[in-house]
Amino acid sequence: MQEFSVKTTIISRYAFTAVSCTLFNRHAAASEGIFQMRIPADAYISNFTMVIGGQVYPSEVRPKQKKVRKPKEGESRGRKGEREEKSEVGVEVFRAAASIPGKTSAVFLLTYEHLLQRRLGRYEHVSSLRPLQLVSRLSLDVIIVERAPITSLEVLPLRNGKAGLARTQTTAKPTLPVSTVIKKEKNVCRITFTPSIVQQAKIATNGILGDFIIRYDVERELGIGDVQVLNGHFVHYFAPEDLPVVPKNVVFVIDTSASMIGTKIRQTKEALFTILKDLRPNDHFNFISFSNRIKVWKPGQLVPVTPENIRDAKKFIYSIMPTGGTDINGALEMGSSLFSSYLSNEGVRDNDVSLIIFLTDGRPTVGELQHPRILSNAKAAAQEKFCVFTIGLGKDVDQRLLERLALDNCGITRQIPEEVDASAMLKGFYDEIGTPLLSDIRVAYSKDAVEYVTQHLFPNYFNGSEIVIAGKLTNQSAESLHVQVQANSGDKSVVLESDVPIQESEKEMERRLAAADAGLPVGGYTERLWGFLSVKDALRSRLRSQSSRERDELGRQAANLSLAYNFLTPLTSMAVETPQVLFHNTLPDSAAATSSGLLEAVDAERSQRQDRKPGPEGKLIQRPAKKSITISKTSADGDPHFVVEFPLSKLTVCFNINGERGDILRLVSDHTRSGVTVNGKLIGAPAPSGGHKQQRTYFSTITVVVDRPRRGYIEITPRKVILDSRDRLVLPCHTTVTVESDGLVVAIVSRSNVTVTVQGTISFVILIHQYKNPAPYQRDHLGFYISNSKGLSKDSHGLLGQFLYQEVGLIVETLMQPALPANGTSGALLYGSSSALKIKDRTVAVVKKTRKIYNGRHKVDCWFVRNNAAKLIDGRYQDYVVPHLFETAESPHGHNTV
Repeated sequence: MQEFSVKTTIISRYAFTAVSCTLFNRHAAASEGIFQMRIPADAYISNFTMVIGGQVYPSEVRPKQKKVRKPKEGESRGRKGEREEKSEVGVEVFRAAASIPGKTSAVFLLTYEHLLQRRLGRYEHVSSLRPLQLVSRLSLDVIIVERAPITSLEVLPLRNGKAGLARTQTTAKPTLPVSTVIKKEKNVCRITFTPSIVQQAKIATNGILGDFIIRYDVERELGIGDVQVLNGHFVHYFAPEDLPVVPKNVVFVIDTSASMIGTKIRQTKEALFTILKDLRPNDHFNFISFSNRIKVWKPGQLVPVTPENIRDAKKFIYSIMPTGGTDINGALEMGSSLFSSYLSNEGVRDNDVSLIIFLTDGRPTVGELQHPRILSNAKAAAQEKFCVFTIGLGKDVDQRLLERLALDNCGITRQIPEEVDASAMLKGFYDEIGTPLLSDIRVAYSKDAVEYVTQHLFPNYFNGSEIVIAGKLTNQSAESLHVQVQANSGDKSVVLESDVPIQESEKEMERRLAAADAGLPVGGYTERLWGFLSVKDALRSRLRSQSSRERDELGRQAANLSLAYNFLTPLTSMAVETPQVLFHNTLPDSAAATSSGLLEAVDAERSQRQDRKPGPEGKLIQRPAKKSITISKTSADGDPHFVVEFPLSKLTVCFNINGERGDILRLVSDHTRSGVTVNGKLIGAPAPSGGHKQQRTYFSTITVVVDRPRRGYIEITPRKVILDSRDRLVLPCHTTVTVESDGLVVAIVSRSNVTVTVQGTISFVILIHQYKNPAPYQRDHLGFYISNSKGLSKDSHGLLGQFLYQEVGLIVETLMQPALPANGTSGALLYGSSSALKIKDRTVAVVKKTRKIYNGRHKVDCWFVRNNAAKLIDGRYQDYVVPHLFETAESPHGHNTV
């Protein structure tokens, strides 16, 4: 393994992660290369691509077939250790294997997305760093972009092993993992982790470094919460604080069957003793222990929190002795009976929050054994008067049953592995739900202004958590969106209302993303988040559906959404081609390999190896990457220095743009005609000492947006190329590869250049400038060259595009002036000249200069225009500064103003 990198961009809690792994086969013969990555269980994989020997093998998300093929005899089922990893709570393992020819490199590219959950007042992001060997180039890069100021940011020590899964609150400041760098601004934070091989070896010689954990929160305003709008979608974050605590009624239902003997029951008792201390004076509670017999601590009632009741409850807990079988149905019926009796009493507050906390380590062995009957009995008994929160302890628990019990009865479920500190995890789970602030929450938006809104009715809101809702706007030109939140806070009814300005919210998020250089995902993060939550909602509804017809319809909805957003979910599968290795140890000329490969990926329903068939022809076609590029003078490179060639006038003109760090410049604008726009973002660096400049600026990112025959986005940095068209591909710049999709061709020559060709008539070359030992004034950057402009229209604009079809004239004037007198005699006349360009109706003074292009390999004589190309370009250079990298609205000086 030569390189292993994990890059995550978190935009308002929604995380996009791209993993890149480069393997090199040093042997002469072909050998199997294996890529493995642990991802969060609630994440969805959105792309997987292999680049082997310069050829691209993309994946395709397809509807899952109902019939599952059993592995053939002799097929690999994975190592024992892999199966153990897959069973870990909260984690799934993606695994892919491919044959790599001798002396050839392979790049595995994986992307996945998920929403960070707020628990105990913090968001937690976990990146797995387990390359299984020491790596010469290992890096992790996380950038967080939030609209509200980021608070309480911390990076924890690397966590390895299952024993570290408990979410603990430590008061001591954690020790940062070695080589970690944190750069924090008000709304943006960047964390990097780049350990050397020696530093990796000190952590773990086997390459299992562990989990890199980041926790943070954001400042919050009182009211309806934070509503963010972008590209016709909105997302609403609601997490009120400083509200009075709502009293709760809680019944603890504890499994005391024989399988709980030993560590399980000891840790459960420890947690319950601690939880008793945290009950509040206005709470009411009771305990039920169950095996094949059911015992109630205080039959027929829930008791208030008093010192005497707490003391007696501790005695009951201490006396519990595991024995017998497991009567889950009977225990739930007893808990429901307690609540029905208590809630029917006069004087009981209607708006108190009522909970059953149900803990078991096994499956039903006594009484009712059929899952459908247990579920229907529990739901009929609860009648939405109380919620059921379930906890599965150990590896033998029936987690699917507990998940359904919680889902059907407005609760949540947790699974606790046997090896962890169950006492701490039980206490942590109780802390999440132990402080209810609101109940019966209803969120509504302007009538007829939104559609396809995700879940917006919630039974409870607990302190330290967050409610997230997303939807589509039916009218993007509307000025505002009316938001109303209704809820109960104890005996009081709470109504919060506000009008959110749509255009202002959208522009603010665009500014935040542009300033952070986060890279705006296609369609906007709000749309991706809406798709993510919509799939989750449909799957939950499908799971608790009562009829096969309803289940099938919800399944179709979830599957269609999964395919639309290229998500690998329980209702989709991922197919990928793998290369055919010829006997002489080379790859075939065509990437359409004749042999199908194997991709092993874990989804929410099963984990086993399946045959994968090649994707449809023409989706992505591999071509040999070009080793040379066409020389073009029309360019923007270096500081940046602009060069423009006027073929009709046989003149070359050059100018500088002294922009500001963070400016995004419109280079080519022809979206209305050819459907092509090019933008470039500037980064800054200190100027060399002794010069007249205060800073240098370079292009850090170039984006090309195309609109025909389909929408496509290319984002290029010195390290990677992101292509969003029919598929989303993230390709490292250290590989040589060519990808074609719908007339859009992207060709990378390793660490040299990237050529983007649109419909065969428009070509741009982007040079990659990287430094091994950069000086203070040097930055890795890009150069932009127009090599073929035939497909661009005469209405093209932008800093370079406006000159493609323009004529310019050169005016040279002879000047006469007297020389200074000497020895009392009159001076002679001296002759000189001045030069100017005539363009449109403007005259621009110029001087002769020589410029170096293409890394200094070529020189070009040009006429230089001073003062940021004043009078040469239409308007001022500030008119070419756009709000974000994917902006396509054309320049106000062009013919096609938007």
